[in-house]
Amino acid sequence: MKKSDPIAPALSLSAFLRALRERQSPAEFGLAAGPRRRTPGLRREEVAQLCGLSVTWYTWIEQGRDVSVSASTLARLARGLRLSRAERSYLFEVAGKRDSERPDHRDDPPESVLACVDAIDGPAYILDRTWSARRWNAKASQLFAGWLDEDGEKNLLRYIFVRPEARTLILDWVSRAHRVVAEFRAAVTAYSDDPEIRRIVEELRLGSPDFQRCWETQGVLAREGGERAFNHPTMGLLHYQQVSLSLAGWPDYRLTMLLPAPAGEEDYSA
Repeated sequence: MKKSDPIAPALSLSAFLRALRERQSPAEFGLAAGPRRRTPGLRREEVAQLCGLSVTWYTWIEQGRDVSVSASTLARLARGLRLSRAERSYLFEVAGKRDSERPDHRDDPPESVLACVDAIDGPAYILDRTWSARRWNAKASQLFAGWLDEDGEKNLLRYIFVRPEARTLILDWVSRAHRVVAEFRAAVTAYSDDPEIRRIVEELRLGSPDFQRCWETQGVLAREGGERAFNHPTMGLLHYQQVSLSLAGWPDYRLTMLLPAPAGEEDYSA
């Protein structure tokens, strides 16, 4: 990407840092404004001092020069400028770096948020970062016997690969199983150090030859939803449109809804 491109990463980072610097109040950092201060917000040398960087290095970064900015440098900038969670996340995003000190979101969403599934007319459930169901409504419980009923295995991967009910319920189980594993791999990449996720993967690799084969393909897919079909033992053949959304404020959690599928659409492998 050329540097003249207004959305080039270095220039996006440059513009963001300059905007951050100019809107900071010197007084909030214990710095005197003074009558001779002409620069709005902080001076570059003040930012460099607050963040433990050399003035030259910070200046080059803010100018959008072709330099390699490390994750540790970004972390210093985030701490020194007292960035919010959203600002820190955006800083790392525009710089194309992974934040090793990313905020943890292991706390459950409040009851008022989890209860949203009860207001949804069709089957709906909420998964956490390990793809274990944390809340579901009555229609989801009726649909997913062996998973969301009283005796079910609440982890989606364990349900698909261990519970025999899944193989008869999910239409085109082989194709769906491959896709689910590819979606899971993509979703948990940022949490590769999570011991619970690693335990689930290792357990299934040892206990399910089907999971092992799917995992070894190294497939990676975004969880985009789409048409879904189920062969329910009492309700018969059911068609849905799956919609999956992240919960604002709890990005580790995803709400999945199964809505009535548009008539005449028969591609259920997506």
